[in-house]
Amino acid sequence: MEPSTDNTPLAGMIDPEAAEGQGSLSLSSPWTTRNLVVLLGCGLLALVAANFLTLAGFMLLQPLAKWKSHPEALRDNPFFLLSLQMVFHALVLGVIYLFLVVNHGLPFWDALKWRRPTARLVRLCILGGVALALLVELAPPLLPDRSDFPLQRMFSSPQAAYAIGVFAILIAPFMEELIFRGVLFRFFEDLVGWHFAIAGTGLLFAGLHLSEYWGAWNHVLLICIVGLAFSLTRGLTGSLAPSVILHTAYNAALMVGLYLQTDQFRAIPHSLAP
Repeated sequence: MEPSTDNTPLAGMIDPEAAEGQGSLSLSSPWTTRNLVVLLGCGLLALVAANFLTLAGFMLLQPLAKWKSHPEALRDNPFFLLSLQMVFHALVLGVIYLFLVVNHGLPFWDALKWRRPTARLVRLCILGGVALALLVELAPPLLPDRSDFPLQRMFSSPQAAYAIGVFAILIAPFMEELIFRGVLFRFFEDLVGWHFAIAGTGLLFAGLHLSEYWGAWNHVLLICIVGLAFSLTRGLTGSLAPSVILHTAYNAALMVGLYLQTDQFRAIPHSLAP
């Protein structure tokens, strides 16, 4: 049910030396329905634990740092939300590592099909990320839209914008690709098929961001297209690395564009005000 990497359309752009030596991952495949359900359950537990740990950390540090924010206001605090996401990602990374390496005895990167791309493919992914960012910025509205939505409200200050930019470029692309085009893609590919893996992970990726764009339906449509582009890149190359590069370039291009449009983020509170 899973296409060989050598037969994928862009397999020739994966370094052959990186593809060599990746033998059979396991006599019994870890990509089973039961394991998928278990991992999803662990993900929910990680989310609960991340909320508890981040809130507990805030309560412990608040007297020392003399923070004035009340716990009720944290749901709108960009720094708290970024901290929550980082704790959650760290827990999920640990769960994935334990599942693959400790529980199944698999090489971590090989199990997720991380293979070194050629220099040409790296350049194509970077250009593709920039092109996707331009599409999102320049696409005409096709659906009813709004100028104020949850993600936009996180850019409440220049400091928040810098923090979001660092997270969006250095952390989010790797972790989101690891979850969607790494783990979930492997499950869907083995259980249902290659085409379902592309469509399913692309739409689930858009679903993850739905709350950030709630009410801004044109943005929701565009993030669906972007998610499918990331999944298609993973499927065509047979490797996780190109989708991570594409995702990183896309986020970086968006942040650079916002940086230039808002006078180095100094005009953000005014330009993004509801």
